[in-house]
Amino acid sequence: MNYKVAGERERRACEIHPMGCEDRGGRILSETVIGQETRLRGREEIAEGAMAYHFEKPAGFAFKAGQAVELLLPDPAGGANPIGHAFSIVSAPSEDEIVIATRMRDSAYKRALKAMPKGAGARLDGPFGSLTLHNHRSRAAVFIAGGIGITPFMSMIRQATRDHLAQEIVLLYSNRRPEDAAFLAELEAARHANPHFRLVATMTGMAKSARPWDGERRMIDAQFVRDALGVFADPVSYVAGPPAMVEAIRKSLAEAGIDDDDIRSEDFYGY
Repeated sequence: MNYKVAGERERRACEIHPMGCEDRGGRILSETVIGQETRLRGREEIAEGAMAYHFEKPAGFAFKAGQAVELLLPDPAGGANPIGHAFSIVSAPSEDEIVIATRMRDSAYKRALKAMPKGAGARLDGPFGSLTLHNHRSRAAVFIAGGIGITPFMSMIRQATRDHLAQEIVLLYSNRRPEDAAFLAELEAARHANPHFRLVATMTGMAKSARPWDGERRMIDAQFVRDALGVFADPVSYVAGPPAMVEAIRKSLAEAGIDDDDIRSEDFYGY
C-alpha cells in the first residue's frame, strides 16, 4: 500500500531520511541507506490483485503487533539511492519472518517489488507506529478494516491467538467481494482457534462476485456497529483503511456512542 507523504508513516520516513524525503511518483528516495539487511523468502497471492511478501527476520529485530516498517529496495532506475515504502507488518512478533502485504499497482516501487527474485536483498527500517493493542485486557478491542487495511490487525490477531490472550477481540472486515478479502480463510480459522476472537465480515459488492457468500452485505454504519458489538459496553476501537472509509467509520462509531478518545485510526493512502 502507498501512504500519503503527510501521513504518520511517511512523516516517519522523512525523519529517517531528511535529505531524501520527496514523493516522486508514489515512492520515497532515500539519500542515506540505513536499516537492517533482509532477503526475500517468497511471495503469495492473498486476494485478487494483492500479494504478501515474506522476508527474513534480521537478528535482534523486535516489534509490537500492529507496527510498521519501511521496506527499502534498490532503485530500479539504477540510482544510488534506494526507494522505500512503509508497510504494516502482517506477521506476528513471535514469527521468524517479516511479512508485508499490498495491493499491486502500476508504480515504480510496486514494479520493483514484483520483479524481486527469491533471495534478493532489501533493507528494513523501523519498526514504528502506535496502532497497537491496548493493555487493559478487560476492555474489548474492536478492529474495523477496509480492504488491505486488514494488515496491522492480522499481526495482532495472530499474536493474541498464539498467546491465548484472554481479551475479547472483534473484527469488522469490509470488502466488496470475497475475492478481494485478503486472509479471509485464515481469519475464519482463527474464529475456531481463539475463543476470544469474533469475525464479522461483510461484502458490499456481491453483484460482481463469482463466489457464494451467506454473510453480511451491509456497509459498516452506526447500526452495523451496534449490532456487531452487542454486550461490549466499553470497547477500544481501531480503524484502518482508505481515508474516506476511515472518516466514515469514525463518524459511525461516534453515532454508535463510542467516545472519540477510544478510537484509534490509520489512513492508508493510494493503495
